[in-house]
Amino acid sequence: MSKVLIFGAGGFVGRYLALEFKNAGYEVAGSDRVRTESVPEFVSFTEADLLEAAQVSKVVAEAKPDIIVNLAAISSVGASWSMPAATISVNVVGALNVCEAARALDPMPKVMFIGSSEEYEAVERPIDEEVPLRANNPYGISKAAQEAFTKLYRDRYGMKIYYVRPFNHTGVGQRDSFVLPSFVKQAAEISKSGKPGVIHVGNLAAKRDFSDVRDIVRAYRMIVEQDNCEAVYNVGSGVAYGLNELLDYIVSLSSTKITVQVDAERFRPVDTPLVVCDHAKITKELGWEPEYSIKDTLKEMFDNFLQA
Repeated sequence: MSKVLIFGAGGFVGRYLALEFKNAGYEVAGSDRVRTESVPEFVSFTEADLLEAAQVSKVVAEAKPDIIVNLAAISSVGASWSMPAATISVNVVGALNVCEAARALDPMPKVMFIGSSEEYEAVERPIDEEVPLRANNPYGISKAAQEAFTKLYRDRYGMKIYYVRPFNHTGVGQRDSFVLPSFVKQAAEISKSGKPGVIHVGNLAAKRDFSDVRDIVRAYRMIVEQDNCEAVYNVGSGVAYGLNELLDYIVSLSSTKITVQVDAERFRPVDTPLVVCDHAKITKELGWEPEYSIKDTLKEMFDNFLQA
């Protein structure tokens, strides 16, 4: 049985990726700074700080995985503006620690790093893999730097390092500091109260490509299982929704009257009005296609908040 080691196993995507690999017949090990309730019981878990190279090396040496996937990251664009230095440390130095730990193992495992659509320059069309990388925020810059190092390690040391650029994804369990869980949680709390309420929002002008997290982790597994580690793939739904349209749908799920109010503290100018994925490459080469509708995902998230 092949073994996968997931760094960042305690995060939102971690449990979905662990389940994806388990269902595909893998033994699953995981690591994060602490074990949280979101880590499935079937995961063989070890605590480690990604910025502590010795801890990372110990986890890798003891697990002896066939595949390593690094999900550990500061993953919010908004957060990256408030802590740019920490974003670079976690997303770049942390990735280098994983690279070094994997390089020391014999045989060297496959390694996958997660990039972002935020690496690309702003264009008014679907983004394919040929669009230039020209990030305009600290998070995107950190991911572009991470990607450059993965190519360096692949070329210099012959490592099988895989890289993927996912677009926005969401699902049950994502923190409400992200836009869609924030909308859904507010709507669900108003609905549960049985009284009319107000949802506070920021700028709704942006159009974004949102996927279900389960589609995204399936793509990760499919990418790292194939042999071509030099191919970089975009992963996204290929559909851009206006945030106002998704908010209208979320509000419609509530049986209680909801008023939408723009909050000045949440309002940020939209740097990139349109972000939508062109997933033709991964669809053609690996046969991956989205299976979930974002509106079905939002309904599932709403029902989950209602039951909380």
